[in-house]
Amino acid sequence: MEDSLQLFHKIHQLSRKVIKDNNQILQPFSIYSGQWTVLYVLKTQGTQTISELSDYLSVEAPPMTRMIQRLEKQGYVVRTTGEDKRVKRIQLTEKALLEYPKWEEAIAKRNEEIMSNLSSKEELLTLLNEMLEQINTKK
Repeated sequence: MEDSLQLFHKIHQLSRKVIKDNNQILQPFSIYSGQWTVLYVLKTQGTQTISELSDYLSVEAPPMTRMIQRLEKQGYVVRTTGEDKRVKRIQLTEKALLEYPKWEEAIAKRNEEIMSNLSSKEELLTLLNEMLEQINTKK
């Protein structure tokens, strides 16, 4: 039991430090780590609803809505109407698509620095995916 407590404590510490580190890296671009995660999901998975983004990123709907509003004001996302007129879908703007490579390069460079001494990145990714899957199936 002590091992699992220590493991999850370390995961929590790592998560907080990565967020803080990402905030510093993204500061010159006037975006934050939370915004980056939304932009990343929209770029890699395409148009999403606020509910889909909230579920995927484990963020409550009200803070997600505020984040989307900030990204709209910055000109990085736009809401569009789907087939169901009541459902608003969020997508990246041309401005975001032009800026995205800069954000991605800054984050990727730092990620590579952090992971440069890891012997098995693939194994770590597999383990993390298994842990996420276990949590998602227990809801």
